[in-house]
Amino acid sequence: MKKQRAAEAAQGGATDDRSLTRENVLAFLAEHGAEAGKRDLVKHFRLKGAERIKLKRLLKEIESEGLIEKRRGRFHQPGHMPSVMLCDITGRDEDGELIAEPVEWDEEHGEAPRIVVAMPAKARPGEPVPGVGDRVLLRIDDKGEGEDSHTGRVIRLIAKKPRQTLGILRVMQDGTARLVPVDKKAQGRELFISKDHIRNATDGDLVAVTVLREGRFARPSARVTERLGSLTSERTISMVAIHAHGLPHIFPDTVLKEAESATPATMRDREDWRDLPLVTIDPADAKDHDDAVHARPDDDPKNKDGHIVTVAIADVAAYVRAGTALDREALIRGNSVYFPDRVVPMLPERLSNDLCSLRPDGDRPALAVRMTLDAHGRKLRHSFHRIMMRSHGKLAYEQAQSAIDGRPDETTGPLLAPVLQPLWRAYETAKKARDQRQPLDLDLPERKLVLKKDGTIDRVIVPQRLEAHRLIEEFMILANVAAAETLERAGMPLIYRVHDEPSLEKMRALGEVLASIGMKLPRTGALKPELFNDILAQVKGTGNAPLVNEIVLRSQAQAEYAAENYGHFGLNLRRYAHFTSPIRRYADLIVHRGLLTTLGAREDGLPKDAPRAQLAEIAASISAAERRAAAAERETVDRLIAHFLADRIGATFEGRIGGVTRAGLFVKLDDTGADGFVPASTLGADFYAYDEQRHALVGRRTGESYRLGDAVTVKLVEAQPVAGALRFEMISEGRRGVALPAGKKRITSAKAETRRPQRARRHGPT
Repeated sequence: MKKQRAAEAAQGGATDDRSLTRENVLAFLAEHGAEAGKRDLVKHFRLKGAERIKLKRLLKEIESEGLIEKRRGRFHQPGHMPSVMLCDITGRDEDGELIAEPVEWDEEHGEAPRIVVAMPAKARPGEPVPGVGDRVLLRIDDKGEGEDSHTGRVIRLIAKKPRQTLGILRVMQDGTARLVPVDKKAQGRELFISKDHIRNATDGDLVAVTVLREGRFARPSARVTERLGSLTSERTISMVAIHAHGLPHIFPDTVLKEAESATPATMRDREDWRDLPLVTIDPADAKDHDDAVHARPDDDPKNKDGHIVTVAIADVAAYVRAGTALDREALIRGNSVYFPDRVVPMLPERLSNDLCSLRPDGDRPALAVRMTLDAHGRKLRHSFHRIMMRSHGKLAYEQAQSAIDGRPDETTGPLLAPVLQPLWRAYETAKKARDQRQPLDLDLPERKLVLKKDGTIDRVIVPQRLEAHRLIEEFMILANVAAAETLERAGMPLIYRVHDEPSLEKMRALGEVLASIGMKLPRTGALKPELFNDILAQVKGTGNAPLVNEIVLRSQAQAEYAAENYGHFGLNLRRYAHFTSPIRRYADLIVHRGLLTTLGAREDGLPKDAPRAQLAEIAASISAAERRAAAAERETVDRLIAHFLADRIGATFEGRIGGVTRAGLFVKLDDTGADGFVPASTLGADFYAYDEQRHALVGRRTGESYRLGDAVTVKLVEAQPVAGALRFEMISEGRRGVALPAGKKRITSAKAETRRPQRARRHGPT
């Protein structure tokens, strides 16, 4: 219907001239579709000055009417799909064609579209063939308005459907066994394993099985194919996520041989910066060090109180060249994955912890950017250099901060005056520009699991946020901006780190929550991070601060990689690219290759005519890998904490309501950050209805309510370490209120609704 309205509106009065009218704008967008952005409109209508403001206001009006939507800096008809999408193959149609659906789809646009997967007439030798259950990267082709109005060509097979199922083996008295799946979605669906198929596994082991028989009338059975260990070991718990998400964690022999045969880089075509006292500042337990920093006052009299800041990054491109086995494996992995007890690296240890790691007192190749800042922290100019460096100190964040605070040790003492103090003075200058830019400033403390020597959890802490953290973060952001600017100026293709502004729908939802606590969302002015920062400042230090920070986070889009630039909303930057972590992120390696091309290093560089379509495919692939890694890391923490709390059944905890659904409440504990669920059926003696506008469950008879962000006391009644699930009982009384009007929906089947509660997806700018 919205598409029809947009077409009718466009046809109603479109003219051949280029005057800025509603009809002409709609006609242009209808003709150019997903290719049209604001810059295209400005160029087409030849707009200047105040006319651009008029265009912005006009686009907002059209968007608010639902005729168009803005996504990734482009204007689409509602429900329009991008040209490249990550999809799951869900089945076949009547003709036997594979059917796929987008992995992510906004339900406000209706049901997810069905995409017919166009298969080549003949597969290339050795190329994996996708099937039902596989995850693929598709190039989308719009066909029209039919039932299957989209076709997709397979660009890359991201993950094959797992041939194995993971679970905990439970051996019965008669010697047979059953498998308890680790997947939350498969809870309650057990598999039978005969004596002959148990192999060397024992009761309580984590095992991988192959399903032998599964049907409507046959008993589901399986065969143990691999014993992964006992669930009493934390290392086994992280293996659950590795296997469940199909994370590639074993390097092929060809990749390892390439890495082992690598020889240290030489001084050829490099500047000698080994005397410059660059230092690395990282977490205390870091094993790879890919960035080093240095700063000094600018001696140019024209730049009084300015500074020269240098950021040197490991030259990974010198060892990982395009098209090699190392490069192909790095692209498949996309990034390193960090668990509390282990790291699944993007590159083999020979590179990540040795040749590429900027260890102290050893020569290491690097790509450095030298930036000149003025007295107000603004970057005046910058230049990139391919260098040979030698780190003059490996420091931890806490160690560097202690030295600045007047407590230097044997390592930081000699570095304090010549290295650390100039770094902090340059940072104080850079902060001025940062504060003026006003990036999104959320206050959401991150928790860290501290393990004992035997691998079990000792405690959960909230690490202090130090100025040393902020210093490194700000210098890395400056370097990333410089990389994007240099590549754009040189006309080089690149992969941007982008973050779209919040959608109108999410802004409306935010306004409703703010209204429920007596706050108003400004309705005028441009949408900028400053608006959210003002809201956060109003609630800072109050009881509503956790709620508002959480809601603001949920209102944000998800940061991702893209070959087209639409800016980074959260950082409030027009152009941004990841450059500073090529050891652990493939996107940074692409940016390094582009920069090397600008410096004349063609052998290690990126072709200047590299197809943007190919970069778009890479961007979509590594964005998917990033989401996969985040899910694996999050689920592992959930399982570890559930394991940690399993012997505290009956204990009470303080927490806050972090999610509200019709099925019940999600509660986040204050001390551990653990998430647990309170079924609606267990709340008091009333029937509770879901009030979407207030994000609350409200008693139909009493009006008692439990709202998002409320501080509550709960009792732990069940812990499932295998699934990483906790179930609580509410101890606190709800807010007093008035009974709901008769029109509100009453929850009459709470037991059915609490079987598979869905946790709200968390997005945020990174």
